[in-house]
Amino acid sequence: MTKIISKKLTIKNKYEFTLEVYPYLQGSKDVAWEIFPKDYHAALYAFSNKKDLNKHIEDNYIYEPTNKLNVPRKLRLENTN
Repeated sequence: MTKIISKKLTIKNKYEFTLEVYPYLQGSKDVAWEIFPKDYHAALYAFSNKKDLNKHIEDNYIYEPTNKLNVPRKLRLENTN
């Protein structure tokens, strides 16, 4: 079993989440991740803005930015504790 990478996030200086990244989960090719809201308001925000929140997390915490040649993105697997 690999180590779970955990990081505290604050979105819009208001909503707090815990991001857990599972780098090499058995049976999956890519990285798996989950977010856990801290309170009810963060859960409502996540539910209402699922697409935007997923894109923000993938772009800023999961994958390296793409370059202009459209080379596939690499995973950010540094320890983010």
